[in-house]
Amino acid sequence: MINLTGKTALVTGSSRGIGRASALKLAQAGADVIVNYATSQSAAMGVAKEIVQMGRKAYVVKADIGEEEDVKSMMEFVKEHIGQLNIVVSNAATGGFRPLLASNTRHFNTTMNINVLAMVNLVKYSVELLEKGPDRGKVIGISSHGSHMALPMYGLIGGSKAAMESIARHLTLEVGDRGINVNVVKAGLVETDSTRRIPFSDRMFAERENKSMVGDRELLPEDVANSILFLASPLSDLIQGETLTVDGGSAIHI
Repeated sequence: MINLTGKTALVTGSSRGIGRASALKLAQAGADVIVNYATSQSAAMGVAKEIVQMGRKAYVVKADIGEEEDVKSMMEFVKEHIGQLNIVVSNAATGGFRPLLASNTRHFNTTMNINVLAMVNLVKYSVELLEKGPDRGKVIGISSHGSHMALPMYGLIGGSKAAMESIARHLTLEVGDRGINVNVVKAGLVETDSTRRIPFSDRMFAERENKSMVGDRELLPEDVANSILFLASPLSDLIQGETLTVDGGSAIHI
């Protein structure tokens, strides 16, 4: 069993979906958790309550991770009031579902700032905490199949996820020798409030059943969180700059 007792994890966008599942999974393994949100305060407080009920500490921090100053302020809070940070999960994402030709500069900048640049800023302002140890610090990004395949109305998000996977590899070059691992979990189609808003999502979820190679089992946020837990643990110390796909095998065939 993975034991993260004594460690502190930050999960961005952890009020719902994969972020929520990840925050709870890390807490179940013993970690104290910083629950980050941008707009869903009540949902974030609900996640924190569940973490506290497990006997862990929970900290709720409002921050728009697409804004560098917000990230900096959040990390200053962590340094002043918590004093340690061992795990960072860069989960929060945005982009909207629209054709690329209907996108504008504001759409592009917002998507790239939250989905890509946020990971850089999260590491920039937490690197001194992450490298303190005693074990290796862990940084984990969340990607999707849009990073390598074309999906309707998903161009900006998919492009940003591809960029984030590349950024993770380059971050590894810069911080790997400082005692930090940077990896990515690429999640298949998971039913969340966000994915249900994808155009043609009903068709995509129906087709998922035919493409999965694990029988009738559906891919759930908790399945993605299990992989995040692994990458957050010392079991993954020798994994660097990699993208781990969690999709029941659906992406390996037509």
